[in-house]
Amino acid sequence: QVQFVESGGGLVQPGGSLRLSCAVSGIDGGIHYMGWYYQAPGKQREQVAAATDTGGTHYEARGRGRFTISRPVGKNTVDLQMNDLRPEDTGVYLCNAGGLGFEYWGQGTQVTVSS
Repeated sequence: QVQFVESGGGLVQPGGSLRLSCAVSGIDGGIHYMGWYYQAPGKQREQVAAATDTGGTHYEARGRGRFTISRPVGKNTVDLQMNDLRPEDTGVYLCNAGGLGFEYWGQGTQVTVSS
């Protein structure tokens, strides 16, 4: 049974920082990538950043510049350091993990940026 443990979301003031963490277990087969997606209410999820099992990273527009993804080589964990948060970053952040022929999703963690 695949299990995700996501943590680190919460309420933060504009300009503040949060660090999201995700750990996954129960996946048979090599996890090639792990990453984070953002979803606003009523909107489709969009990729924020991803990290591969060989140390590569990829950022989409939302994650570029203010966010940093990290995934220790050989571990099924991924963190997302989010700095200079803005109200438009408010939403649910979901962790995913994938490899050859599979992709799994966590339930997500809520991030609210508000004064």
